[in-house]
Amino acid sequence: MKGFATLTLGLLSAVSAGAAHAASDYPAQPIRMIVPYVAGGAADITARVVAANMARTLKGTIVVENKPGANGMIGTDFVAKAAPDGYTLLLDASGPLVVNPSLYKKTPYDPLKAFAPISQITSYQYALVVPEQSPIRSVDDLIVAAREKPGAITYGSAGLGAGGHLAGDLLAIQTGTELTHIPYKGNAQALTDVLGGQLAFTFDTTVTATPHIQSGRLRAYAVTGPRRASSLPDIPTLQELGYKDFVVTQFQGLLAPAGTDPVIIAKLHDAVVKSVQDPDVVRKLATEGGNEIVAGTPEEFARQLRDDLQRYRKLITDANIKAE
Repeated sequence: MKGFATLTLGLLSAVSAGAAHAASDYPAQPIRMIVPYVAGGAADITARVVAANMARTLKGTIVVENKPGANGMIGTDFVAKAAPDGYTLLLDASGPLVVNPSLYKKTPYDPLKAFAPISQITSYQYALVVPEQSPIRSVDDLIVAAREKPGAITYGSAGLGAGGHLAGDLLAIQTGTELTHIPYKGNAQALTDVLGGQLAFTFDTTVTATPHIQSGRLRAYAVTGPRRASSLPDIPTLQELGYKDFVVTQFQGLLAPAGTDPVIIAKLHDAVVKSVQDPDVVRKLATEGGNEIVAGTPEEFARQLRDDLQRYRKLITDANIKAE
């Protein structure tokens, strides 16, 4: 038995030493960064901008792969079930991680157990906008109109459970009004119909709304974050306007499968932080892929996931939003 115990300890030591060497030698092969959305979208842009910079820091290769479908759940689940060796990563947004688990009866992964958070990368919020020809001149005007004609005020979003949809339902709940949600297959279509006057308003991302606001084609009356948007410093938050605890923000962040070596997580986190300190990366993410840069610790990102999951679960339950 003594010999067996000695042999067992020797094997465990060898395995431990091998794992430590693998982590110290990381990356020894190309890394796959999975984006659970189509190419060209905000998450895809963020992934490609950040991956290129991270690869230089890591002195390796990072290949971005798009695996869209099922509202982001196909690509997310792919990484959840991947080997925790640091060679399959996930560049994800809020939807699959903190909205879908409450929107759908069941998701194929547990967002808090299936992943090892590396770092949040961006945070973005929404602007309440109306077309230039709208008679609505403030948020108060919008609420008055909604009370006068319940259900007659329409707003569009990128789809069921999208950030703009959640913001509209939260506004309806807080004001006791009935607003009619029109889901689209993407944010661009909803924005087109607002610009054309077919919809009364929308909550559009500040990234895509800002150029139209600056040109005068849209008027913005509030933003949904805890602070004003850097691109729209003159537009108040809904909290400033008296809507208590009104916060609807979305994030983009990097994760690995649960069980990934902490040494590898630390290396990846360091590479993310160095990437978003690059002025060129900051410029591209601010104008193309996101809004505010947020490169917190893995622990801070994990806390963000827990808090957002709880916040959106309550909102989705209160608004009785159900995926069809």
